[in-house]
Amino acid sequence: MDVVALLPRLHLLRFPVGQAYLWRDGAELTLVDAGPAGSAAAITDAVTALGHPPEAVRRVVLTHFHEDHAGGAAELAARTGAEVLAHPADAAVVRGEVPCPPPVLADWERPLHAAALRRLPQGDFARPTRVTEVHDDTLLDFGGGARVVHVPGHTHGSIALHLPRHGVLFTGDAVAASPVDGAVLPGVFHLDRTQALASFHRLAALDTDLACFGHGDPVTGRASTVLREGADNCRAPR
Repeated sequence: MDVVALLPRLHLLRFPVGQAYLWRDGAELTLVDAGPAGSAAAITDAVTALGHPPEAVRRVVLTHFHEDHAGGAAELAARTGAEVLAHPADAAVVRGEVPCPPPVLADWERPLHAAALRRLPQGDFARPTRVTEVHDDTLLDFGGGARVVHVPGHTHGSIALHLPRHGVLFTGDAVAASPVDGAVLPGVFHLDRTQALASFHRLAALDTDLACFGHGDPVTGRASTVLREGADNCRAPR
């Protein structure tokens, strides 16, 4: 796992598939997504290396239920005592109460999806038994007030987190940056592409300077402008 400083209080944690973000408020830490199963040890090692005890991680906010984002949540909660949060439309999948609905793949996405699955741990993974459910416009107690933005399409309960006081946006997989040219796109492997495009446009309308994606390099300046340009290049949502 690679650890990349983005701001004095924000680090990117990059896994073989996907990435998470560690936010610091004084001695208290918030993790946005938890990486795939088996990631908890690397995450807590990173927390320790940054000068914090593992129990400083107070909450893990899951942007959606996919295993590269939620697979490490149960183990991390067990190690740190952190609260796990997710949108109600995804929470039952996170807890393992209902199966994960498969994405609706275009033909060109199928080999990419198969390749991503091969890079993830095989088999099922531990599930958190307790998940606090958060809704659109819920205000979370970190980052000076982190607003939950419901952005369905990638999954039904996908969320982003907007920290207006700091100009930071965590998009989950509602937005991604291309590994080829860095172009900002509405991600891949969606349940509903029309909803995903509408959610991309919603996030592009927010005022933000730093945009942090579930996949791809963050946009570290003028993020609003970059997201709006990306949204303008996409077919308008119906």
